[in-house]
Amino acid sequence: MEERRKINRIEFKADSVIVDRDSLEKIYGQVKNISPLGMAITVKEDAPSMIGKDVIIVAETLIMYADVVREDKEEDGTRTLAFNAKRFSQDVLQYLFEHIALD
Repeated sequence: MEERRKINRIEFKADSVIVDRDSLEKIYGQVKNISPLGMAITVKEDAPSMIGKDVIIVAETLIMYADVVREDKEEDGTRTLAFNAKRFSQDVLQYLFEHIALD
């Protein structure tokens, strides 16, 4: 039987910040597309590699806890990062309240 449901990413243009949970480093970017299971964000070429990082993404009214699963270099020199969403746990929510809102 063929699966009829699909979860496709849709275009969603928004400014974003990616926060590395370990170092608290913040990387600013532009959301390219989004779905309930992940998103893609374009960052400047000089942004550090994020592959394998445990991150929290804030984009306008959205907050996503995710793993960075892929980086693709674009023709204009920027890079697009692909994220897979993770389920929020109690410790991640506590982390958000304690660290992200400090600035």
